[in-house]
Amino acid sequence: MKSQEVLKNMLARIDHRGYPAYKELQGMYDFGAYMLSIDHVQGDPFAAPSKVHIEVPGQKSGFPKEYYDTEDKRTAVQDFVLRLFAGEVQNYSFQAKGSGKSGLLSVSRCGQEILSRSACQMDNHTGSVTVRLEIGFPAHGRTIDAKALEKILYGKSAQTVKRKKSGGICSRRCSASKTVRGI
Repeated sequence: MKSQEVLKNMLARIDHRGYPAYKELQGMYDFGAYMLSIDHVQGDPFAAPSKVHIEVPGQKSGFPKEYYDTEDKRTAVQDFVLRLFAGEVQNYSFQAKGSGKSGLLSVSRCGQEILSRSACQMDNHTGSVTVRLEIGFPAHGRTIDAKALEKILYGKSAQTVKRKKSGGICSRRCSASKTVRGI
């Protein structure tokens, strides 16, 4: 696993290069409170967005064991976290300008039902939370805009995770507890 500084250096190195250079970013990066994994990088700015997931370790997610000790409770918390994350991500989507899907941030959309979804998973032993999302890596034409991606990964995404961690995943426990208690 690489550090967030390595990712920042890689972004500086590939800035203004051809879009395929984004492929070098694939891998897992440690951001301290969470890990960011770039799983698949889109081939060009007009292709389907890049696949990314964020993992928050159980001790840092802050959920008590009774929130995820049964499958029903875990499903409710996963759904709750995904809805919170989707609301935050929606505020930032397309703020980076560029070609194609540049700046797109999205997660799976939830309907009225509380369902287990692969977009948000919680480990039943540790309480670790994984959220999967798509990010349109920014470009102008087919030239990388690494500064805009840096703003997404170090600004918008980090704020969302930290807000979810300290203001959502952790301190929204009272709202989550209402959801869990109803089960």
